[in-house]
Amino acid sequence: MTPDPLIETKSLSKKYEEGETYTPALNDITFSIHNGEFVSIMGPSGSGKSTLLHILGFLDRQTGGTYKFDGRSLESYADEELAGVRNKKMGFVFQAFNLLPRSTVLENVRLPLLYSDIKESLWDEKAKEAIDAVGLTQRINHEAFKLSGGEKQRVAIARALVNDPQVIFADEPTGNLDSKSGQAVISILEKLNIEKKHTVILITHETETAEHAERIIRIVDGKVESDKPVERRRSGSEFYK
Repeated sequence: MTPDPLIETKSLSKKYEEGETYTPALNDITFSIHNGEFVSIMGPSGSGKSTLLHILGFLDRQTGGTYKFDGRSLESYADEELAGVRNKKMGFVFQAFNLLPRSTVLENVRLPLLYSDIKESLWDEKAKEAIDAVGLTQRINHEAFKLSGGEKQRVAIARALVNDPQVIFADEPTGNLDSKSGQAVISILEKLNIEKKHTVILITHETETAEHAERIIRIVDGKVESDKPVERRRSGSEFYK
């Protein structure tokens, strides 16, 4: 018996209203993603892929169609419930890192635990485990502004991991990085997917980056142009062992 999908959209649409003008961002988006998949959502700038991520991550609501996460429709959640699900079941990695520059690596990674049900006495232990998973134990007491771009993104991944989420959403995570640092970040996402079984949804406009997934959903002008499995590219990085 095939398990129910973790993420399921049917005829999903999103329109932005400006006075009497409506601007369509998404139109008739239908797909599903199961636990443990690594999926790239790929498209050019302005294609709607970031809008789609915001809906999938409970950061926005669609204007048409349906979205179910873990078998439950987005409409059935109250706002406070949405915040709880985001904190417990979803991890986010953004292009801009979104770290507190004067806080240490440990302090940044601990932040999501402030809103969790985990006992405070366990926060440091949980944060250290996540930091170790991205290979940054030696930087644990460094302030974020002293880190390289690649190290900052690895801290952001550790922060996304600290609550052991079902799914990690990574929105252009290599966009501000050089190629070597970008490869290290992608290899960490690979390892989390293959070894730790985290579901990973990667938003990117780069073909080479997208091909590290096992499946690519291409979005063009707010529509799904294609949804196909791919021969997965492996990073070969020191972080993927």
